[in-house]
Amino acid sequence: MATLPNPLPKLTGDPTGAALGLRLPSGRLVDTTHQGPWHEPLLWLADAQAAPGDWAALAPARRSAGLLPVVVDAGGGQGGPEHWELAPDAMSYPGDHDADEVLADLWEEYAAGETGREWPGLTDATAAADPDPDAPDDPDAVAMGIVDDLVESGGLLEDPRLALVPARRSADVPAAIGWSGPVNHEGDTARLCAVLRSWEDRFGIRVVALGFDQLLVSVAAPPLTLAEAEAVAAEHFAFCPDNILQSGDPSVRAYAETRVLGRPAWHFWWD
Repeated sequence: MATLPNPLPKLTGDPTGAALGLRLPSGRLVDTTHQGPWHEPLLWLADAQAAPGDWAALAPARRSAGLLPVVVDAGGGQGGPEHWELAPDAMSYPGDHDADEVLADLWEEYAAGETGREWPGLTDATAAADPDPDAPDDPDAVAMGIVDDLVESGGLLEDPRLALVPARRSADVPAAIGWSGPVNHEGDTARLCAVLRSWEDRFGIRVVALGFDQLLVSVAAPPLTLAEAEAVAAEHFAFCPDNILQSGDPSVRAYAETRVLGRPAWHFWWD
C-alpha cells in the first residue's frame, strides 16, 4: 500500500495554508506520541474552540490538500491529543482487514458469552439503499449538521477543536493519527477502522469527533426498522461492548431502539 504524501509539514512555514489553497485560522501541528515526537505531524489542531460553520470552512482542505476534518476534545481529564498517547507505530492499514472477520473475532471474545449467540454476520445495507426521504442524502452534509449541533450544544466534548488529518477517507482518521482510545478492547485501531469503512459504505458514516476514549460518527442512512437496527446493534456490540454492557438496560434490543434506530449519529465509548 503506497503511503499518501503528508501535506502537514508545509504548514510549518505557511501556517495559514495558503500554499495548499487554504485559509486556516490560528492553530498548531501535533506530532506527540507515546514514544516522543513522530517523524512528521499527525494532525493540525485549531487554537480556538470550534463554532458552527467551522467544519464547512475547512471542507476545501479535503479537495485541495487531502486533509480530512475531525473535531477533537482538547479538554477533559486527559487533556488534548498531545496527552492521548497516540501510537501510530502500532497501527496497521485499515484496508488490510475484513470488517466481517474483525467483528466475528471481537464478537467471539466479548459478546458470544453474553448473548449466547454465534456471530450473525454483517447486516444487509437495506437502510442505505432506502434512506429517509426527509433526510439529506449527502453524508458530508449530514456530518456538517452533526458537528454544528455538537459544538453549539456542548456536553459531549469539553473543549471541541477542529482538526485536519491526512487520511484516504474519513473512516481511516483514527488510525491515521494513531488513536488508542479503544486500546483495552482492540490494540490495533486500524482493525476497527476497517469496520468504520464498511459502515461508511453501507450507512454513509463519517468520523466527526474523537475524545480520549470516545468516538462519534454521523450516519446519513441509519436503519429505519427495528429488525435492521437490531442487526446493526449486534455489530456495535462487537465493535464497542461497553456501549451495551454498561448501559442502563444491557440488551441488544433496547440499545437498538434507543441508540441505533433512525439515529443520525452513533456514539462509542471504551472503558
